[in-house]
Amino acid sequence: MGLTNTGSLQLQAGHVDVWLTSLSNVSSSEASAYLLLLSEPEQAQWQRFLVNDARLQYLVTRALVRTTLSRYADVPARAWQFETNAYGRPHISQPLASCNLRFNLSNTTGLVACAVAIDCEIGIDVENTTRTVDTDELAPSVFAPAELADFREAGLEDRRDRFFSYWTLKESYIKARGMGLSLPLDAFWFELGGASPLLCVTDRCPDIPGRWRFYQHAPTDEHMMAVAVAAPQGVEPSIHPRWVTPMSLIAESA
Repeated sequence: MGLTNTGSLQLQAGHVDVWLTSLSNVSSSEASAYLLLLSEPEQAQWQRFLVNDARLQYLVTRALVRTTLSRYADVPARAWQFETNAYGRPHISQPLASCNLRFNLSNTTGLVACAVAIDCEIGIDVENTTRTVDTDELAPSVFAPAELADFREAGLEDRRDRFFSYWTLKESYIKARGMGLSLPLDAFWFELGGASPLLCVTDRCPDIPGRWRFYQHAPTDEHMMAVAVAAPQGVEPSIHPRWVTPMSLIAESA
């Protein structure tokens, strides 16, 4: 079985490919093939997961990012090396010739996502909307006042979707900024009424809101996704979601 991809895909500034992988029906042979792609530290991390769902999410996420990046550069999937910034966001460290590729990852029960771009700041978040969470209890601790007011004004049948709409947007933004939860969650908020979500910030979250574009999508009946993109000035981002499996990417290179 080959483990090298052809690097045939090309990216233009502002173009974001989003690769989605379902976690249902991952066979033991597929899992074994994915494990071969991981570095030794990644394999050690995989071993430390005690919950099967978390182990599977981690394994497929690491396999997906490696096989996906190899679609854009003639680099063996196992050869990619990564480092994290001070806030934990990963980036490519080797090979140096491919460090202009930007990626961001997210996983949840049933789904893994990998966003790839060049010359853009990108962040992605996927959430399983059926998971057990008390949205009424959690909302005050994660939403800005305007978001909390809008959430509470929603009808009971709409509150859960409203919660995950705001939550995925906020997660995608802080991940794109590369600063994680060091950005106070109540220091920025989103307005959902227009054609696309609009970012608003306070002086505790200094930024230029107009440089950001946000994309929301429900890839399945059980999942919600948000993508945050800051493209070069004058470039309007475009988002291109597609379904794939790491195994199919391995097979293409065989």
